[in-house]
Amino acid sequence: MLRCQSFRWLWSVVFFILHFVAIPRALAEEQVLIPYGGQNETVAHMWVGIEKGLFKKYGLDVKMVQVRSGPMIMSALASGAVKVIWPAPSSILSAASGGLKVSCAASPMDKIPRELVVRKEIRSFDDLRGKVFGVQSIGGGFWLQTMVPLESLGLDPDRYQLKMRVIGDTGTVTQALIAKMIDAAMLPYSFSDQAKREGLHSLADIGKLKFPFQGNSICFKRDLIVNSPDLIMSLIKGVIEAVVLIHDPKYKQDVMEILKKNLRLAKAEDVETSYKVLQLGATVEVAPNMEAWRTIQKVVSRVNPAVRQLDLREVLEGSFVRSLEESGFLPEMRKKLGH
Repeated sequence: MLRCQSFRWLWSVVFFILHFVAIPRALAEEQVLIPYGGQNETVAHMWVGIEKGLFKKYGLDVKMVQVRSGPMIMSALASGAVKVIWPAPSSILSAASGGLKVSCAASPMDKIPRELVVRKEIRSFDDLRGKVFGVQSIGGGFWLQTMVPLESLGLDPDRYQLKMRVIGDTGTVTQALIAKMIDAAMLPYSFSDQAKREGLHSLADIGKLKFPFQGNSICFKRDLIVNSPDLIMSLIKGVIEAVVLIHDPKYKQDVMEILKKNLRLAKAEDVETSYKVLQLGATVEVAPNMEAWRTIQKVVSRVNPAVRQLDLREVLEGSFVRSLEESGFLPEMRKKLGH
């Protein structure tokens, strides 16, 4: 059944691509379809880059398409349906351990701006023993941004007998928590605020914790480094410029409108919180961080022991960001941020 569903999904992507490339363009832009998973602020850097025309500066017409899980994103890449993906690092490591020759070149996220939100009767970490956490998929981005904070908090899932239940995307997990279908979840601030208005409360502010992390990244099959290096470089430049714009007060209202539209936020306070989430997790220090990926590797190996054997140097591609340092592009972007 899963194979059939994946097959149907890949055909839908192919249909989307055929429709996409058939649209006439005034300029000779390269069309780039990029799949992603979680519908939350982790993809907002790309939305901002698209809607503010930052990728078009570099000759790219980028479209983002949401899919249901990390494995489906990786299937699209492996099949050749797409050239570039925006996955969680956990999905990359699992696919690489299965033999897919994949690399990641840049990530504009170095924090997890989330809260550990729980039912009101749970008052301490000890009360979490045996409780159920909601995630989008096992091994995906939501799961990763649950497991890494748990480790940082010293809450070993095995010792505390924590259960991970696949519920759906961020909004669905939030509603499941409110409806008492699950006991706890690591929610982005914009969604944790919604849950707290319904009587739930936070046990920990993950955004204030100090631990190495990198989130969704620009990733691709390794042969793209030789076949289309300009495509990779243009995407990295566009996402870095999006980060600069996200932090520029002049564009606050524009960014908030993008978040409101894509996340379907109805309340002004939720839009404001979403904007703060995005700013907190947006950085121009996009070079692959080996320490952060080692932490992720350790966490993912809990559910996929083969990941432990990976040589991360074969996955992380730092040459593009090094070139941007040497060319003066990144130093100039830092100046714009006042760094």
